Amino acid sequence: MAISPELLEILVCPKCKTKVELKADGKGLKCTNPECALVYPIRENIPVMLVEEAVVEK
Repeated sequence: MAISPELLEILVCPKCKTKVELKADGKGLKCTNPECALVYPIRENIPVMLVEEAVVEK
């Protein structure tokens, strides 16, 4: 089961409050703010929206 479009519509980056988008590989949610660029992992179809768990991807 993938992340639903309705969930993606309401999720934002907890650090900068910018929208996130699903990465092409489906394994993470990337902040759309180029200054932030954090990627939050998706584990067992659940997005882990914790800044401590995110990695920077420029």
